[in-house]
Amino acid sequence: MYNPAHPGEVLQEWLEGVSVTEAARKLGVTRAALSRILHGHAGISADMALRLAEVLGTSPEL
Repeated sequence: MYNPAHPGEVLQEWLEGVSVTEAARKLGVTRAALSRILHGHAGISADMALRLAEVLGTSPEL
């Protein structure tokens, strides 16, 4: 059975070279909130998807 990667794992690749602190500041969230996503302990909410889309220049669906 196919087990897709957690969105946080994919996000880590997009944020490569940027610290968690800096990325969280740009997204307007706490460092802890972003860290939970990146380590697979939290999912990406609709609000976070919109924030990521704006900062990364992608669509919220991505």
